[in-house]
Amino acid sequence: MSHQAHDAERLALEGGQPAKSLPSPPMFPGGMMIDEEEEKAVLDVLRSKRLFRYYGPQDGSSKAAELERRFAEHMGTRYALAVTSGTAALVCGLQGLGIGPGDEVIVPAYTWIASPASVMAVGGIPVVAEVDESLTLDATDVERRITPYTKAIMPVHMRGTPARMDALVDVARRHNLKVIEDTAQADGGSYQGHRLGSIGDVGCFSLQFNKILTAGEGGMVITNDEWTWQRAVMFHDVAGGIRNQLPEEKILWGINFRMPELLAAVMLVQLNRLDGLLDAMRQRKRMLRNGIEDIARRKGVQLQDTPDLEGDAAVAFIFFMETSELADRVSRALTAENIAAGSLYHPDRVDYHVYCHWIPIVNQRSWTPQGGPWRWARREVNYGKDECPRTLDLLGRAVHLDVSPLLTNSEVEETIDGINKVFNAIA
Repeated sequence: MSHQAHDAERLALEGGQPAKSLPSPPMFPGGMMIDEEEEKAVLDVLRSKRLFRYYGPQDGSSKAAELERRFAEHMGTRYALAVTSGTAALVCGLQGLGIGPGDEVIVPAYTWIASPASVMAVGGIPVVAEVDESLTLDATDVERRITPYTKAIMPVHMRGTPARMDALVDVARRHNLKVIEDTAQADGGSYQGHRLGSIGDVGCFSLQFNKILTAGEGGMVITNDEWTWQRAVMFHDVAGGIRNQLPEEKILWGINFRMPELLAAVMLVQLNRLDGLLDAMRQRKRMLRNGIEDIARRKGVQLQDTPDLEGDAAVAFIFFMETSELADRVSRALTAENIAAGSLYHPDRVDYHVYCHWIPIVNQRSWTPQGGPWRWARREVNYGKDECPRTLDLLGRAVHLDVSPLLTNSEVEETIDGINKVFNAIA
């Protein structure tokens, strides 16, 4: 073997030549696509001086209202509501479903802390359940955790992977529970031919800068139920009932989570980019999967289970090593190869995606001495750091790679070469 060939086979971590020539582009799918179209859309709103959806110095149509119409059409639902953030979407969705003080909502042990926090914001009690090898809610464990006080299940389509919605909806219907989908990380994904967010009773989306589509911030709520939509509308706007001409006897108080026209203008352009972004990420993820399936099988590396490969939003490529120590070594080795990689759980590294690190929730801290939402709990609820051991085991052994839509074919091929190189040396 020549010196050059030997250097190419040696891990970059040990002084060899990196398999990938350049670092990966930043993982902001929609954000990296922002160009003159978004700029023009924003300037048009500024020049009109209509920054508030309901009025301006001159008559005109609302960008937020147009976004709601187009988003509902794109996702296949009757209604959509534009709000200020993904968390606001979850809160409005929960209010739309009538979740309130003392009601238990089952959430996955692997999700951003906003999911359980939104439950607490309406006075509800988050109950944590295990995830399976898809890293989404395990329907069997969900059913084990149902109590007489459970009112809803919150599947989260983490890292773009669809949760097993048929099994989760079946559990919910048999126990007369509502389903609120947290689709923050899976804009445009689908399950068995239906867009994620449109399968449960309510779907909630985030438009924060990390997400597939982005206006920097913002969120969307979708539903097919008129009364759920009306309740969400009233809660997201203190005058929502009057502005939407609801019957006076039905009007409830609300707060303000209205989406500004500037965000809606950006999102109308971004929505046109969605299918192209999904196609690009899915193509690259298929290349990665096809390129390492054989060596993964030989080396005992388990690829993430994807309940619907066609519907996967494909923002991430995840696999499981045999041990957490091996996952950490592989992550560090891949990073040295210019392949952005990371493991998903370290016991000593606080990460608000993992339930045992939700410190304010685990410790049941509250804003007032009265005790926050737990004062309405109708049974004793505790959050042991070891109550979801399967989740911690899976996350500890997981290695995560971003799948940017900007990766060229040659960069994907270099990534495959790098993964094979690291597996041969370490796995």
